[in-house]
Amino acid sequence: MSGPEQNKNLATGPLLKVEGLEKRFGGLLALSDYSVEIAPGELMGLIGPNGAGKTTVFNLLSGVLCPSGGSICFCGKDITGQRPDQNAFSGISRTFQNIRLFNDLSVLDNIKTAFHMHSGKGLFKTLFNLAGYKASEKEMTEKALEYLEILNLLEHRHTPAGNLPYGLMRKVEIARALAARPKLLLLDEPAAGMNPHETEELTGIINLIHGKFGLTIFLVEHDMKVIMGICERIQVINQGSVLTQGSPQEVRNNPEVIKAYLGSSTD
Repeated sequence: MSGPEQNKNLATGPLLKVEGLEKRFGGLLALSDYSVEIAPGELMGLIGPNGAGKTTVFNLLSGVLCPSGGSICFCGKDITGQRPDQNAFSGISRTFQNIRLFNDLSVLDNIKTAFHMHSGKGLFKTLFNLAGYKASEKEMTEKALEYLEILNLLEHRHTPAGNLPYGLMRKVEIARALAARPKLLLLDEPAAGMNPHETEELTGIINLIHGKFGLTIFLVEHDMKVIMGICERIQVINQGSVLTQGSPQEVRNNPEVIKAYLGSSTD
Protein backbone atom coordinates (compact mmCIF):
# COMPACT_ATOMS: atom_id res chain seq x y z
CA MET A 1 0.00 0.00 0.00
CA SER A 2 1.01 3.62 -0.39
CA GLY A 3 1.71 4.48 3.22
CA PRO A 4 3.79 6.91 5.24
CA GLU A 5 6.98 8.02 3.61
CA GLN A 6 9.79 5.47 3.74
CA ASN A 7 12.62 7.26 5.56
CA LYS A 8 15.51 4.82 5.51
CA ASN A 9 16.24 5.50 1.86
CA LEU A 10 16.78 9.22 2.43
CA ALA A 11 20.19 10.76 2.03
CA THR A 12 22.49 10.42 5.00
CA GLY A 13 22.05 13.03 7.68
CA PRO A 14 19.38 13.76 10.28
CA LEU A 15 15.74 13.89 9.27
CA LEU A 16 15.16 16.37 12.09
CA LYS A 17 17.76 18.75 13.48
CA VAL A 18 16.83 21.14 16.28
CA GLU A 19 19.35 23.62 17.68
CA GLY A 20 19.12 25.99 20.65
CA LEU A 21 15.33 25.93 20.79
CA GLU A 22 13.78 28.26 23.36
CA LYS A 23 10.22 29.04 24.40
CA ARG A 24 9.10 31.80 26.75
CA PHE A 25 5.59 32.40 28.02
CA GLY A 26 5.85 35.94 29.30
CA GLY A 27 8.52 35.84 32.00
CA LEU A 28 8.48 32.04 32.23
CA LEU A 29 11.22 30.15 30.38
CA ALA A 30 9.54 26.84 29.51
CA LEU A 31 12.29 25.50 27.24
CA SER A 32 15.95 26.51 27.15
CA ASP A 33 18.69 25.67 24.63
CA TYR A 34 16.92 22.50 23.50
CA SER A 35 18.63 20.50 20.76
CA VAL A 36 18.04 17.09 19.21
CA GLU A 37 18.90 15.18 16.05
CA ILE A 38 16.79 12.26 14.82
CA ALA A 39 17.98 9.99 12.04
CA PRO A 40 15.69 8.70 9.26
CA GLY A 41 13.85 5.59 10.43
CA GLU A 42 14.76 6.04 14.10
CA LEU A 43 12.36 5.39 16.97
CA MET A 44 13.35 7.85 19.70
CA GLY A 45 11.79 8.54 23.09
CA LEU A 46 11.49 11.73 25.12
CA ILE A 47 10.95 11.51 28.87
CA GLY A 48 11.02 13.82 31.86
CA PRO A 49 9.02 14.80 34.96
CA ASN A 50 5.66 16.55 34.68
CA GLY A 51 6.24 20.12 33.56
CA ALA A 52 9.69 19.35 32.13
CA GLY A 53 8.75 20.73 28.71
CA LYS A 54 7.99 17.58 26.70
CA THR A 55 4.69 18.75 25.25
CA THR A 56 6.22 22.18 24.61
CA VAL A 57 8.84 20.44 22.44
CA PHE A 58 6.12 18.67 20.45
CA ASN A 59 4.06 21.85 20.10
CA LEU A 60 7.10 23.65 18.71
CA LEU A 61 8.00 20.85 16.30
CA SER A 62 4.45 20.60 14.98
CA GLY A 63 3.98 24.39 14.71
CA VAL A 64 1.32 24.73 17.40
CA LEU A 65 3.72 27.12 19.15
CA CYS A 66 6.26 29.50 17.64
CA PRO A 67 9.74 29.36 19.25
CA SER A 68 11.23 32.33 21.04
CA GLY A 69 14.67 31.33 19.75
CA GLY A 70 16.60 28.57 18.02
CA SER A 71 15.99 26.66 14.80
CA ILE A 72 14.12 23.61 13.51
CA CYS A 73 15.41 21.93 10.35
CA PHE A 74 13.37 19.13 8.75
CA CYS A 75 14.47 17.20 5.67
CA GLY A 76 17.20 19.78 5.17
CA LYS A 77 14.76 22.71 5.21
CA ASP A 78 14.41 25.39 7.89
CA ILE A 79 10.81 25.15 9.12
CA THR A 80 11.22 27.37 12.20
CA GLY A 81 7.96 29.19 12.89
CA GLN A 82 5.90 27.41 10.23
CA ARG A 83 2.17 26.94 10.84
CA PRO A 84 0.82 23.49 11.83
CA ASP A 85 -0.74 22.96 8.38
CA GLN A 86 2.57 23.80 6.69
CA ASN A 87 4.45 21.38 8.93
CA ALA A 88 1.83 18.69 8.32
CA PHE A 89 2.19 19.16 4.56
CA SER A 90 5.99 18.96 4.96
CA GLY A 91 5.57 15.53 6.57
CA ILE A 92 5.20 16.00 10.33
CA SER A 93 2.15 14.31 11.83
CA ARG A 94 1.22 14.01 15.51
CA THR A 95 -1.19 12.73 18.10
CA PHE A 96 -2.14 14.58 21.28
CA GLN A 97 -2.35 13.77 25.00
CA ASN A 98 -6.04 14.61 24.78
CA ILE A 99 -7.62 12.72 21.91
CA ARG A 100 -8.82 15.04 19.14
CA LEU A 101 -11.14 13.01 16.93
CA PHE A 102 -14.29 14.13 15.17
CA ASN A 103 -16.59 12.30 17.56
CA ASP A 104 -19.72 12.50 15.39
CA LEU A 105 -17.97 11.19 12.28
CA SER A 106 -17.48 7.48 11.65
CA VAL A 107 -14.10 5.91 12.21
CA LEU A 108 -13.69 5.63 8.44
CA ASP A 109 -14.50 9.29 7.83
CA ASN A 110 -12.06 10.33 10.57
CA ILE A 111 -9.27 8.57 8.69
CA LYS A 112 -10.35 10.05 5.37
CA THR A 113 -10.02 13.61 6.71
CA ALA A 114 -6.25 13.16 6.74
CA PHE A 115 -6.14 12.39 3.01
CA HIS A 116 -7.75 15.63 1.88
CA MET A 117 -4.53 17.55 2.50
CA HIS A 118 -2.78 15.50 -0.21
CA SER A 119 -5.68 14.78 -2.55
CA GLY A 120 -5.07 17.80 -4.80
CA LYS A 121 -8.78 18.20 -5.55
CA GLY A 122 -9.98 21.77 -5.53
CA LEU A 123 -13.10 23.28 -4.03
CA PHE A 124 -14.90 23.46 -7.40
CA LYS A 125 -14.59 19.71 -8.06
CA THR A 126 -15.58 18.91 -4.49
CA LEU A 127 -18.68 21.14 -4.47
CA PHE A 128 -19.98 19.91 -7.82
CA ASN A 129 -19.04 16.26 -7.25
CA LEU A 130 -17.15 16.02 -10.53
CA ALA A 131 -15.46 12.88 -11.84
CA GLY A 132 -12.03 13.80 -10.48
CA TYR A 133 -13.45 14.23 -7.02
CA LYS A 134 -15.39 10.95 -7.20
CA ALA A 135 -12.27 9.03 -8.20
CA SER A 136 -10.29 10.67 -5.43
CA GLU A 137 -12.98 9.87 -2.87
CA LYS A 138 -12.98 6.21 -3.90
CA GLU A 139 -9.20 6.04 -3.60
CA MET A 140 -9.25 7.69 -0.16
CA THR A 141 -11.85 5.21 1.07
CA GLU A 142 -9.80 2.26 -0.13
CA LYS A 143 -6.62 3.57 1.50
CA ALA A 144 -8.42 4.40 4.75
CA LEU A 145 -9.74 0.84 4.92
CA GLU A 146 -6.19 -0.46 4.53
CA TYR A 147 -5.03 1.55 7.54
CA LEU A 148 -7.99 0.35 9.56
CA GLU A 149 -7.11 -3.23 8.66
CA ILE A 150 -3.50 -2.76 9.79
CA LEU A 151 -4.68 -1.47 13.18
CA ASN A 152 -7.47 -4.07 13.52
CA LEU A 153 -10.21 -1.44 13.33
CA LEU A 154 -12.14 -2.62 10.27
CA GLU A 155 -15.14 -3.87 12.24
CA HIS A 156 -15.58 -0.39 13.73
CA ARG A 157 -15.35 1.54 10.44
CA HIS A 158 -18.98 2.73 10.53
CA THR A 159 -19.05 3.46 14.28
CA PRO A 160 -19.06 7.11 15.36
CA ALA A 161 -15.59 7.70 16.80
CA GLY A 162 -17.01 9.18 20.01
CA ASN A 163 -18.80 5.89 20.77
CA LEU A 164 -15.61 3.84 20.91
CA PRO A 165 -13.82 2.72 24.09
CA TYR A 166 -10.84 4.87 25.01
CA GLY A 167 -8.19 2.41 23.80
CA LEU A 168 -9.80 2.12 20.36
CA MET A 169 -10.07 5.90 20.08
CA ARG A 170 -6.30 6.07 20.58
CA LYS A 171 -5.81 3.59 17.74
CA VAL A 172 -8.07 5.63 15.46
CA GLU A 173 -6.03 8.74 16.21
CA ILE A 174 -2.82 6.92 15.28
CA ALA A 175 -4.43 5.59 12.09
CA ARG A 176 -5.46 9.12 11.13
CA ALA A 177 -1.94 10.40 11.79
CA LEU A 178 -0.54 7.66 9.55
CA ALA A 179 -3.03 8.52 6.81
CA ALA A 180 -1.42 11.97 6.55
CA ARG A 181 1.58 10.13 5.05
CA PRO A 182 4.16 11.53 7.48
CA LYS A 183 7.92 11.32 7.34
CA LEU A 184 8.00 12.00 11.09
CA LEU A 185 5.31 10.82 13.51
CA LEU A 186 5.10 12.54 16.91
CA LEU A 187 3.27 10.42 19.49
CA ASP A 188 2.38 12.42 22.61
CA GLU A 189 1.72 9.98 25.47
CA PRO A 190 -0.20 7.44 23.38
CA ALA A 191 -0.53 5.00 26.31
CA ALA A 192 -2.05 7.59 28.68
CA GLY A 193 -5.22 6.23 30.29
CA MET A 194 -4.80 2.75 28.87
CA ASN A 195 -5.05 -0.47 30.87
CA PRO A 196 -2.13 -2.98 30.73
CA HIS A 197 -3.71 -5.03 27.93
CA GLU A 198 -4.35 -1.94 25.80
CA THR A 199 -0.81 -0.70 26.48
CA GLU A 200 0.69 -4.00 25.39
CA GLU A 201 -1.37 -3.91 22.19
CA LEU A 202 -0.32 -0.31 21.54
CA THR A 203 3.34 -1.24 21.93
CA GLY A 204 2.87 -3.90 19.27
CA ILE A 205 1.20 -1.38 16.96
CA ILE A 206 4.04 1.13 17.30
CA ASN A 207 6.59 -1.60 16.56
CA LEU A 208 4.48 -2.72 13.59
CA ILE A 209 4.19 0.68 11.93
CA HIS A 210 7.84 1.47 12.64
CA GLY A 211 8.96 -1.75 10.99
CA LYS A 212 6.38 -1.88 8.19
CA PHE A 213 6.87 1.67 6.96
CA GLY A 214 10.41 2.43 8.19
CA LEU A 215 8.71 5.42 9.79
CA THR A 216 10.64 7.88 11.96
CA ILE A 217 8.88 8.14 15.33
CA PHE A 218 9.46 10.55 18.24
CA LEU A 219 7.61 9.33 21.31
CA VAL A 220 6.71 11.04 24.59
CA GLU A 221 5.53 8.55 27.18
CA HIS A 222 5.33 8.20 30.96
CA ASP A 223 5.06 4.40 30.87
CA MET A 224 8.68 3.32 31.33
CA LYS A 225 7.95 -0.24 30.21
CA VAL A 226 6.80 1.14 26.84
CA ILE A 227 9.57 3.68 26.36
CA MET A 228 12.39 1.37 27.49
CA GLY A 229 11.01 -1.56 25.52
CA ILE A 230 10.69 -0.04 22.05
CA CYS A 231 12.90 3.06 21.75
CA GLU A 232 16.36 2.81 20.22
CA ARG A 233 17.46 6.04 21.89
CA ILE A 234 15.98 8.14 24.67
CA GLN A 235 16.38 11.81 25.51
CA VAL A 236 15.68 13.10 29.02
CA ILE A 237 14.69 16.70 29.76
CA ASN A 238 14.21 18.34 33.13
CA GLN A 239 13.07 21.87 33.92
CA GLY A 240 13.09 22.80 30.24
CA SER A 241 16.63 21.65 29.48
CA VAL A 242 18.23 18.47 28.14
CA LEU A 243 19.57 16.34 30.98
CA THR A 244 21.03 13.47 28.95
CA GLN A 245 20.38 11.09 26.06
CA GLY A 246 21.50 7.61 25.09
CA SER A 247 20.39 4.02 24.79
CA PRO A 248 17.64 2.76 27.13
CA GLN A 249 20.27 0.99 29.23
CA GLU A 250 22.43 4.13 29.49
CA VAL A 251 19.45 6.26 30.48
CA ARG A 252 18.17 3.67 32.95
CA ASN A 253 21.53 3.59 34.75
CA ASN A 254 22.26 7.33 34.69
CA PRO A 255 22.38 8.60 38.31
CA GLU A 256 21.09 12.05 37.32
CA VAL A 257 18.09 10.53 35.56
CA ILE A 258 17.33 8.26 38.49
CA LYS A 259 17.45 11.23 40.84
CA ALA A 260 15.40 13.56 38.63
CA TYR A 261 12.83 11.21 37.23
CA LEU A 262 13.03 7.43 37.31
CA GLY A 263 13.38 6.92 41.04
CA SER A 264 15.03 3.90 42.55
CA SER A 265 13.43 1.37 40.21
CA THR A 266 12.28 1.34 36.59
CA ASP A 267 10.98 -2.22 36.49
